[in-house]
Amino acid sequence: MMTKLKSLLGAFLPPDCDLNSNSQAVLSVASAALMIEVLLSDYERRPEEQRALLRIVKETFSLDQVTAKELLNQAEKAQQDATDYFRFTSQINESCTPQEKVTLIENLWKVAYADGELHHYEEHLIRRIADLTHVPHMDFIAAKLRVTEIQ
Repeated sequence: MMTKLKSLLGAFLPPDCDLNSNSQAVLSVASAALMIEVLLSDYERRPEEQRALLRIVKETFSLDQVTAKELLNQAEKAQQDATDYFRFTSQINESCTPQEKVTLIENLWKVAYADGELHHYEEHLIRRIADLTHVPHMDFIAAKLRVTEIQ
């Protein structure tokens, strides 16, 4: 399983890679990298946020624990190497349906609320990602409300 994931995700990380070589792997890394951005945006890395991020990645991409951790490691490397969000949001825009984009925004809200509070930097970042992925404001708010209702 690890070898398979590494081969799928390995195409994403090098700067000269073909981002279209395996779109599902690329989208998984891009989505996870944006979730990591939200996690880090309030300058605190709390254990409950880490657990929530792992759970969300496992559920969203139907992965086992080991594979999900490897995905998060690859996404964190990609996030650290990125200079902006375009690398991730452009891939999402090219490949995702409007509903998949809303699901991403909902997942970002889940990460933001994982520690029981919403920092204004987290909210700002999610709004920015929603704008970059062309998620309408109504869907942005509806995703937030769905998440806060289950909190």
